[in-house]
Amino acid sequence: MSKKDTTVKKAEQTAVKKAEKTAATKKTKKISKPQTMADLLAKYEEKIVVPKKGDVIKGKVTSVGRKILRVDLGSKTEGLVADKEFVLARAYISELEPGQEIDVLVTSDEGISGNVLLSLKRAALDSKWDYFQDKLDKSEVLEAKGIEVNKGGLIVLVNGVRGFVPSSQFGKHLVGKFFQLKGETIKVKAIEVDREKNRLIFSERHVSEADELANKEKALESVKVGESYEAIVSGVMHFGLFVTVEIPVTKESIGHVEGLVHISEISWEKVTHPRDYHRVGDRLKVKVLGIDEKKDKLNLSIKQLSDDPWTDIESRYQAGTTVAGTVSRVENFGVFVNVEDGVDGLIHASKLQSGQELKKGETVTVHVESVSSEQKRMSLSLVMTKMPVEYR
Repeated sequence: MSKKDTTVKKAEQTAVKKAEKTAATKKTKKISKPQTMADLLAKYEEKIVVPKKGDVIKGKVTSVGRKILRVDLGSKTEGLVADKEFVLARAYISELEPGQEIDVLVTSDEGISGNVLLSLKRAALDSKWDYFQDKLDKSEVLEAKGIEVNKGGLIVLVNGVRGFVPSSQFGKHLVGKFFQLKGETIKVKAIEVDREKNRLIFSERHVSEADELANKEKALESVKVGESYEAIVSGVMHFGLFVTVEIPVTKESIGHVEGLVHISEISWEKVTHPRDYHRVGDRLKVKVLGIDEKKDKLNLSIKQLSDDPWTDIESRYQAGTTVAGTVSRVENFGVFVNVEDGVDGLIHASKLQSGQELKKGETVTVHVESVSSEQKRMSLSLVMTKMPVEYR
């Protein structure tokens, strides 16, 4: 066989193989076609969407009109947002564009002209929460209109949503005056966004006192537990003293942090009322016991700046010792006598003579009968300086 014949034969074989391959492909395509309606449904059942009332499904915006929003739900099904639902979500709808994918709630699957009726209320609400969360994360300033006042603060409207400004979140210039803000517009920042609890809290002072609060944050970061600082009494309550603590932030600046000296931390001795020890405006030193991170406040002590006088008290006041003291309190069950700062002993009523009366501030001489540093108790008896009448 010549070279030419060999070439022709190879060409013929190649053509035959190509023809067989084409025929096989056509046969395969033919077989893959649905043969019945059941096959057709099985092939497309995953793509078919049958909207039912109450379903939340995805759709694509097809057109945004003045009163109607049209949404493609797939499978040649169109949904409409109209009437009240359109009005309720108007602000949200104004930001939508054709082709945009959104979540919709099916309110009726038998609407006008066969169209499905939809609601964007949920999607609009979700977008609002996302909006406020974004503003919280970025610490952006918002405008709020006062709509209602109560004892706790001011109910406001921000971007069409109701929120609350607690009375504690107004700056000094509005303390006691926030009730005048109904109908007024103020600047605020979001400080709590909780969609699960439906809580939206704003702060006016985070705007009006932004610099001061920023300095407070730096001061809180500089506070050291166990250290002592200068402070000024800002309030006197039955349960303790409110003070403003001065915290050095830099060599040139001082930050101010609020704190509380509980009544039990004012003095080592029994404190009946804090006003007996300090007044508003008093300057004093305090020791930091702890930091309340939730409230950004300090737990403070005055008495712990000095040693506990009850420590080793048995070595200073042994049983049988006679000492002079001052009557500090008179109770039905006995008389307390102060023998040194922070140490009061008790003369029980049974150890006083019938009709014998002692007055607060009176100086007396007493015997130490017993003392306990653990229980912080000292039992006393009065030393007679005058002979009783019955012995005269």
